[in-house]
Amino acid sequence: MSLEQTINNDIKQAMLNKEKETLEALRAIKSAILLLKTSKDAVDGVVPESVETATLQKLVKQRRETAELYVQQNRQDLADVELFQADVIERYLPKQLSVEEVESKVREVIAAVGATNMKDMGRVMGQATKLLAGQADNKQVSEIVKRMLS
Repeated sequence: MSLEQTINNDIKQAMLNKEKETLEALRAIKSAILLLKTSKDAVDGVVPESVETATLQKLVKQRRETAELYVQQNRQDLADVELFQADVIERYLPKQLSVEEVESKVREVIAAVGATNMKDMGRVMGQATKLLAGQADNKQVSEIVKRMLS
């Protein structure tokens, strides 16, 4: 079942269960998918899974950053809504790797590329980003690569 079908089914279920907050997050996902279907990334109205995953990660990141801003402005009520939506959206992402697993994969990439210093960071990040797409946050990967190459 495609992500769009899964979301549509979950929207129906959330409506039946009267889960207003969940429904709001699911509709945000559906909106993003519909926009993707009309973008240049879609081929005959079909969006590749990698693009869907990247979009969901972007939605989660946006909500987490917004929640941080709300906390800084002492608006915990609004931050809670954003964090709840981020959690709902994360359910549709592939399982994220632990820090140890990411470090292991980055070590493999560094060895494969033959990187020895920070000048090689671009090559390492290029390979690591492809290898860990959808499984780890690029910011986390970047921090690990910097630490290992310095």
